[in-house]
Amino acid sequence: MTHSLPENVPAAAASAIPVPAASAPATVVADHGGAGAGAPAGPARLGRLHATLPVANIALYLLWFGVGSFLLPLQVARITGTNDTAALSTASTIGAVLATVGNPVFGQLSDRTRSRYGRRAPWILLCAVLGALALVGQAHAASIAMLGLSWGVVQFIMNGYQAALTATMPDRVPAARYGTFSALVGLGVPLGTIAAALVIGGVPGEKFGFAGVIGGFGGRFAGENGYYLIAAVVVAAAIMFVIVSPDQDARALPRERFSLRAFLANFWVSPKGHPDFGWAFLSRLGVMLGYFIVLTYNMFLLAEHIEVPPQDLLPTVGFLMIVNAVCTVIASVVVGPVADRVGRVKPFVLTSGIAAALALTLPMVWPTEGGMLAYNIAGGLAFGVYMAVDMALITKVLPRTEDAGKDMGVINIANAGPQILAPSVAGWIVAAGGYEALFPVAAVVSLIGAVGVLRVRGVR
Repeated sequence: MTHSLPENVPAAAASAIPVPAASAPATVVADHGGAGAGAPAGPARLGRLHATLPVANIALYLLWFGVGSFLLPLQVARITGTNDTAALSTASTIGAVLATVGNPVFGQLSDRTRSRYGRRAPWILLCAVLGALALVGQAHAASIAMLGLSWGVVQFIMNGYQAALTATMPDRVPAARYGTFSALVGLGVPLGTIAAALVIGGVPGEKFGFAGVIGGFGGRFAGENGYYLIAAVVVAAAIMFVIVSPDQDARALPRERFSLRAFLANFWVSPKGHPDFGWAFLSRLGVMLGYFIVLTYNMFLLAEHIEVPPQDLLPTVGFLMIVNAVCTVIASVVVGPVADRVGRVKPFVLTSGIAAALALTLPMVWPTEGGMLAYNIAGGLAFGVYMAVDMALITKVLPRTEDAGKDMGVINIANAGPQILAPSVAGWIVAAGGYEALFPVAAVVSLIGAVGVLRVRGVR
């Protein structure tokens, strides 16, 4: 489905006109209430994780949202000359397919790694460097096919970074702190979003009582320079993570003889044998699919449905992303510790799903910038509640502590999978009912996903 590019697209968009993938962090094993398989993380190392874990995730989500919500749609528009939703869907889908494969593959590879630097750290650092190089290559993609392929390579590699990083929760965090650290992991999404919005899009200053645009840097990072900057941040964050909060020596851990057949067979987690894991997977899949159905076409939706003027498009996208992110941060940091105190996570997941569905009705009845602002406030709060407890829920239902990296990778398919489905699903919805139809469909899908958590029996 192709729509004409608004006239006088801002200079930022002209240089490279622009969708994300996935989760969090990594290391070796706690025996003090966590699901680990090695020596407990000492208080000092656990303390450092309070800082390094959010930073590593912020870098990851700066990549996902910076490229996914800005650089990729901008590049599609530059290559095709239009706001081509079909081309954006093609580029997004290729990337998400490879992301889906990368997470469990790299997760299992890190599970099997034995080095003085631990199981996860080598993969975090290697994938960050290779992912940065792939980003540089994507900056020069000159066709939709090459853009989709290069974005796929980036997502495949960076899901290796993500799979290893995500294993931090079961590896090193005690169960009594799952809520707090789940909230810290969740901060990567809103803070990465804020960073992307300020650096690439900019925010209208008048929204905060200032003149001009806050950030944006005159479109300097709305093209190749944006890719270069994100690549540098990812590498810097990886180096900081592995040095400041190092993984524990894994050379003494038991080794399994490699068998390709066993390696491939190990990816399957029986929903019959592990029903809680299966329902947690489906719940996350539904919530994330509802989220990405709208996010995938966010820029085009604002341009063509809300009819934001071309010169205001990037700053408006940036402003709404920041509003959403700030609300997510507020809800996440409040709810995470509360969940630890009450010892329950399912009520928070259910509440977030209902709130997200209600938030999605706002642009339906109020299809203006004001309606989108209200949606981003309410939706941001709902998503913050979800992010505060999602990782805590997932960590509690992992089938085997020895396979934490792989199992986290499998669960992360519920992040990447919706990105495969969302572009096509959203395209069908827009073709059948217009942009306004995206909201009720996304609301129903999110609500179904949240209700699915009620079937998880082993977690309160």
